Amino acid sequence: MEDRKLTVRAVERALDILLCFTADSDLGLTEIASKIGLHKSTVHRLLTTLEDRGFVVRNAATEKYRLGFRIWELSTHLSQSDEPAVLLQPAMEGLRDRLGETVSLYLRDGSMRIRIQAVQSNQAIRRVAPVGARMPLAVGASSKVLAAFMPPQELEALLRGDEWPSSVDPEVYKAQLQDIREKGYATSYEEREPGAAAVAAPVVNRKGQVAAALSVSGPVSRLAPETLHDFAPILIEAAKEMGLMLP
Repeated sequence: MEDRKLTVRAVERALDILLCFTADSDLGLTEIASKIGLHKSTVHRLLTTLEDRGFVVRNAATEKYRLGFRIWELSTHLSQSDEPAVLLQPAMEGLRDRLGETVSLYLRDGSMRIRIQAVQSNQAIRRVAPVGARMPLAVGASSKVLAAFMPPQELEALLRGDEWPSSVDPEVYKAQLQDIREKGYATSYEEREPGAAAVAAPVVNRKGQVAAALSVSGPVSRLAPETLHDFAPILIEAAKEMGLMLP
């Protein structure tokens, strides 16, 4: 039993190492050890195994690691026929071309949201939205759209949870969610990051369930509050059309 626990723990730690690369493409041993809270000698042993199996590659010149080709081999076997990130990309590109700003698609994962697809603006000054980024549900237009349509008991648990920031009043937040449900969209203006603004709407699948949040974001120099509200009807209509593509 003890051997089994040690084996499982090693697997968990190896997976934690791989997950470090969702935010950075190149990481050194010290950086990885700091991110997952393990001693460097332990991380080095795990990295050596991952490197032997092709899951990470070490750059001898910089002594930094990056994901290996074995990851790409695994990804080619993902079932993509009904994945929102794949199905909706062409429509997202069309929305980007129409509005000229970055378009992103988010799913809720517990108390977080994760960006599963992004179509970057073609403008020289733009907001770059990396796929795979995870963000809390407390702030941001897409976060509030996803939270607005959560099951009530899950929303209450989120608001009472230890991770809920003290700076966000739960009652004020719930009032904002009610407004979002009535209007059908949410906006944020330098709410999560300075210099950025966004408008988001729910993507409702053919079962009537909110499957994702669709957002348009960019610099505040172009997306004034009135511009966000002008974008809203276009975004809502695009989200409706995308929802019909999802089972």
